[in-house]
Amino acid sequence: MSIKKKLPLLFTSLVLCILIANSTLHYMRSKEKLIDFNEREIELITQEVSYLVGKSINGALYVEDMMGKELRTASIAIRNALPANHEEVTNEQLRVLADELMISHITLLAQTEDDIIGVKSSDPHEINISTKEWLFWYDAFRQLFSLSPVTVEEGLALPNYWTGPIEVASSNPDHTDKWGYYYDESTNYIINPYLRDNQVLEYEKRFGPANVMERFTNKLEGVLELTVFNPKNFGQETEMVHLNGNSFIRIVDQPIWYGTYEYGNKPVDVKLVQTAVKTGESQSYTEEINGEFVTKTLVPINTDTQEPYVIGLTYDYSLIQKELDKELWQHILLSIPFILIVLLTSFIFSRSITRPIDYIVEKVNAIAQGNFGESIELKRKDELGHLAQNVNALSKSLQCYVADLKQSKEVIQFQASHDPLTGLLNRRYFQEELHQRMERSKKTGETVAVLFIDIDRFKDVNDTLGHAKGDQLLILISERIKNGLSSGNSVLTRQGGDEFVILCSELEEEEIKAIADTIITTINQPYLLDGNEVIVSASCGISMYSKHEENLDDLMIYADGAMYAAKKQGGNKVIIYNEEINKEKNKKLRIEARLRKAIKHKKIEVYYQPKIDARADVLTGVEALLRWTDEELGLVSPETFISIAEETGLIHSLWEIAMKEACFQVKKWNENRVEPLHLAVNFSAKQFQDPASLVKQVKEILSDCQLAANYFEIEITESTLLFNSKETIKALKDLQQYGISISIDDFGTGYSSLSYLRTLPINCLKIDRSFIQDIREDHGNSAIVEAIINLARSLNLHVIAEGVEKEYQKELLVKNECYHMQGYLFSKPLCKQEFEQFLD
Repeated sequence: MSIKKKLPLLFTSLVLCILIANSTLHYMRSKEKLIDFNEREIELITQEVSYLVGKSINGALYVEDMMGKELRTASIAIRNALPANHEEVTNEQLRVLADELMISHITLLAQTEDDIIGVKSSDPHEINISTKEWLFWYDAFRQLFSLSPVTVEEGLALPNYWTGPIEVASSNPDHTDKWGYYYDESTNYIINPYLRDNQVLEYEKRFGPANVMERFTNKLEGVLELTVFNPKNFGQETEMVHLNGNSFIRIVDQPIWYGTYEYGNKPVDVKLVQTAVKTGESQSYTEEINGEFVTKTLVPINTDTQEPYVIGLTYDYSLIQKELDKELWQHILLSIPFILIVLLTSFIFSRSITRPIDYIVEKVNAIAQGNFGESIELKRKDELGHLAQNVNALSKSLQCYVADLKQSKEVIQFQASHDPLTGLLNRRYFQEELHQRMERSKKTGETVAVLFIDIDRFKDVNDTLGHAKGDQLLILISERIKNGLSSGNSVLTRQGGDEFVILCSELEEEEIKAIADTIITTINQPYLLDGNEVIVSASCGISMYSKHEENLDDLMIYADGAMYAAKKQGGNKVIIYNEEINKEKNKKLRIEARLRKAIKHKKIEVYYQPKIDARADVLTGVEALLRWTDEELGLVSPETFISIAEETGLIHSLWEIAMKEACFQVKKWNENRVEPLHLAVNFSAKQFQDPASLVKQVKEILSDCQLAANYFEIEITESTLLFNSKETIKALKDLQQYGISISIDDFGTGYSSLSYLRTLPINCLKIDRSFIQDIREDHGNSAIVEAIINLARSLNLHVIAEGVEKEYQKELLVKNECYHMQGYLFSKPLCKQEFEQFLD
């Protein structure tokens, strides 16, 4: 084919490519605009739906409370219509009375020796039914029988009355009921009228969110489905409740609260629902579901509350696609005549542009072969000149693109196996390398060792100096460790946070231990961070293949266990894994299991250690202490089970036991005393993870036990103030303003500076027993005690000494004007009965 023919075809093809590129770009921009518009529309819909759903839920809850109040009225009518003893009531009487009052059923609940059961009922399923395992329902029944105000959070409490939330009936799960419970001591039973099924669900149909959601799906084009997900249970194993021989799912535990889920894509939806709740941001994706191309958007609502939910909106994506197809065809139809014009024009001017064609073709071929950056030097102002410029621009763009692509590939390959902060190899590389070395070891028999290193108290560095300085410190530590590895068979990786793992092979155990000791010593040398000298230590655990384990995951677990054993011994040391570590871990798990059982069965006892004004040996208060004697483990020391409770989260339950029992008991003792006793309770740092909730709970317990705040004292350690410090200090100020005293326990063993103490909301310093024990009989070695007393005096704080066991210790303290004490010199911690004898 001649150049004259090729040239028009070349120009036409080039223009066609440009048109296609332009159409594609326009198509993508249009798609982005339509999607943006769709997202804004979805956002407006979900905002309105969430608002209306919230209003509907509040309305439904209001109606539910009105139903509860109606049931209370029915209860009073039932009380007036029935005998006072349930033995004189017949089930037929209850059926007739239920019909007259236009309620579904009536049940009478009476106390047995260890249970509360249904004794008479118009519903046969309710007769002889046990309520002991009904959780907060059972608590409410007990409070009604004791004529105490019902304090459970669920339902609605009125005088002598409590109405439970709408729920599936445990006696007959085929029904949904709304119950009321009334007891005023005029009968020997709780009166329990309730509404069932249509009488309850009709309110939900009229006032619930279903109508709102159905209106949106019917009226808005493209909205296929609206769903309200329960993030706690959606996609999880169904939480079945097993009561009274029946199994059912509670309403609150249903995975979908409102709406339908016909466009289900569970694997994706479950993951995105959790992500939406966790991040507080909407999640969306486009996929074919049920034969339709849809966009699904999941919007989190009330993520800052205890009961968040997620609204799922399924939108018909084909509407967007139809609009895009329409625009695409318009562009194609407009492009056809333009291409024909270009073809005709190129034939007319082909003669004047045939000479540079070979040159242009040669350059274009070079570019096509990958020589990006080539340029065409053609001094023309016509189409060929412009073509040459476009080709040059295309060549440079391709050159930049390929260079960027190569650089991006190198970065991605590096990041896939390296830690972005320190530049060390990462966990992924470590696992692959460990697997390869273990496979090689099976053939050669060489030792493969894992050294698990964790920086001691690194959180204190972050809390004190900030995370930026913490990152700088991690970089310096990684450099020191890397420089300390001389063996070519060693690989250093960062697992995350302040954890480093070293992989060694072809070394003897003594050599591995020596390397680890050297690294720990190196880490312990001072660091300089912007003029501040920082000293940290590290703990290292070592496990070896195949001496300790032949499984990759267990090898890491053993090294981690050995590292924690090193931390338990004070840190800054190296420990090689042994069976004792595993035994200690199993012992710890056993104690945890027994502790859970002891808490559940109320086997934890509260002891009271007297606080004395030594000037006249007058009893001024008590400190509440927990003691536990287990059937299998025997007497377990508080240091053991409280530390386990803090690690496992059981400390909240232990604290609640101490608070409620001690506050109630001291209030009872104070009724017969001229000078009321003050009560001190220890608070763990773990309890200040949610300071606002803790403040509320303390006030509620004091109110329930009727113990005045000015007779209550909180004891915290100095380490508590390092955790979530801003919120913690605010919580302490709130409690102090409420009238509660704040005491620093074990003072002198922590890290509080004088300037820091001056700003804290505290009332008292409690001298640690270790300083009291150091005092000699000639009053020597008492400098620290005297310093703490003087410090307290200068800050206008009270001071109390604990652990006073000798008369000369008491004399020294009184001499230095520290009058308040506790310890074995006066009394050991006493159980309730022993303390009452002590009072007498």
